[in-house]
Formats: sequence, structure tokens, C-alpha cells
Amino acid sequence: MTVQRTLLACLAIIGGASVAHAQEVTVKIGTVRSISTAAILWGVEKGYFKDYGIKVVTETLDTAANSIALLAQNQLQLVEGGISAGYFNALEKNLPITMALDRVSSPLGHNLMLRPDLKGEITRLRQLKGKTIATNGQGAVSTYEVGKLLESDGLTINDVDIKVIPFTQYAVAFNNKAIDAAITIPPFTAQLLDGGHAVNFKDPDDVVKPHPLTIAVSMINTDFANANRELVRNYYVAYLRAIRDYCQAYHGGAERAALIDLAIRTGTETRPELLHKYPWPARNPNGTINVESMLDMQAWFLKSKMSDAEFPADRIVDKSYVDYALRKLPPFVLENKDSKLAGCR
Repeated sequence: MTVQRTLLACLAIIGGASVAHAQEVTVKIGTVRSISTAAILWGVEKGYFKDYGIKVVTETLDTAANSIALLAQNQLQLVEGGISAGYFNALEKNLPITMALDRVSSPLGHNLMLRPDLKGEITRLRQLKGKTIATNGQGAVSTYEVGKLLESDGLTINDVDIKVIPFTQYAVAFNNKAIDAAITIPPFTAQLLDGGHAVNFKDPDDVVKPHPLTIAVSMINTDFANANRELVRNYYVAYLRAIRDYCQAYHGGAERAALIDLAIRTGTETRPELLHKYPWPARNPNGTINVESMLDMQAWFLKSKMSDAEFPADRIVDKSYVDYALRKLPPFVLENKDSKLAGCR
């Protein structure tokens, strides 16, 4: 019966997606470069979005914290990236944006890395007092991660010098001794480690609570969404299909090699050995945002005076799109039952 229900659900998806569209609707999406971005590109390549008459155009961002204005102005219809203080400040101004779906959740593959010459000299987080730490954006989720790590050992964000540097410039900053530490994300964590530019120090997943962390999300322009309700719903149905394929590949499923090939071809990652050697950022195959984690970020940004207001969960995230997609899709079933990896389950 389970197989029959799954087959019927799949047929319903195909049937719903087979409606003829006279013209594709272009949806512009801002994304921060990360291995998890491959899920969108996979959905494009597999035709999941096209099935619903949606043409996806992606634009690369340094940090989602700098893209809120573009989203609010509908220059980008969706933005994928870290939860930032700018998001909560935008809500205070009543700008037309909302969170809709998880993009990255524990295990993150993030690390607070040290300059190699500091290995052994700095062994506790409290020893970072007065040191220079890089993040990729003021008020970005990376700053939250640094702040929460420091607080676990008696420091605050004000006890260090935060320097905003793009991820792509971290290696140079480490080599020039312009920074002592930096919070990193895949694939940069692996690149810095393999290149000898930095060493691993602290994993936020081991320290930061509430857990699991939802640190990056899919955000939408609500004016666009309200005017194109059915299209946006279908976007998330297509996207969740692609996310589930990503999760299967994450666990060593049949499409892993093809997804790695796509990541290389599109420049999402340029060194295939990193995709084979290191774990990828995890995603929730049901698209669910951990509300407790999200609310803790909001409270931390408020306490740190990076944002000025606090909102209930239903003002911050619109669950209706994920709920709709889950009604259209069969339950997620892991293909590789032998996988021991946490996350993406």
C-alpha cells in the first residue's frame, strides 16, 4: 500500500505539472555561494521548475544581509542565505518579505578557524579576547555564530574586533595576519584547511544552542508572492523535490556523482575532491525551519543592538508554502539506508 500511495502521489505531481504554460515566468533568486546552492541548480537542470512554467535566474551574493533591500524592492523575488539582523529590521519597517523554507540546518559544516601559527597557543574561546575575527557581514548569521561561541566561554562580541571580509578573501587575510580567526562555511572551510591557510578550532554545532541550528533560509517578496500565489506554491513544490534529491546525494545516493558534476560545471565548487572528501551542508528534506533556533537569533540580534524589535514566529516565517509542498509530495524516504551521516533526514 505504501508503494501504491507513493506512486499515486508522484502521478499527482506530474499531472499538476503538466499544465501547459504559454510563457515561462522568470523568478530571480539571489543566492550566497554554497554547496547547498546546487539544489536550485539541480531543480533547473532536471526541469522541475520548468514543469510549472517557471524560469529560474540566479544571482550570486556576498551575503544575504546585503540583499534585503533588493528583495523588498522586488528586484529579486527570492533570496537564499543566512538569517541576519537586517531581516528583522526590515520587518520592523513593514517591508514585504518573509521566510518560507529552510536552506541550511545542522550539521552546518561551519567552523571558527584559527591562523595556523595560533594553533596550540589559543586553546579556549576566552583566549580570543582582543583578537580580530572575520565574518562575511555585519549583522550576518556568521556574527551570531561568533557571538554565541564567545558567550559559551564568558566573552561577548564586544570583547573582540569583528572585521567584515568576503569569504573569498579569507585566505589572503589569514596569510597577511590581518585576522586571527574567522567563521567559515563550505566550501571555504575545506579550501582553507587543505591550503594550509587556517586550522579548525570550534564547530558551532558542538556549542551553539538551541539545536539543530537553522542558519539559512529561503526568503520571498510577499507582494510578488501574494500576486502570484499559485506560482510561488508550485515553485516550492519543485524546489523541495530538488532539495530531496540533494539530500539523497548527501547520503551517497544514486545521483551523488551527477550533482557533484553539476556543482563543478556551474562553478559552485571548483575542486571536486572537496565534495568527495568533506561532508556537505545539511538541509531539511521537508523544508522545515527550526523555530526555536530562529527565535534565538532574533533575540541575540536584539540584545546585541543590531536590531530593534521582536516579533512572534508567525510574523517571521510563512509556513504555508512548505505545508502546501508537503501535501503535494510523498513522504521523504532515505535511499541509502546504510548512511550514518547526521542531517538531511
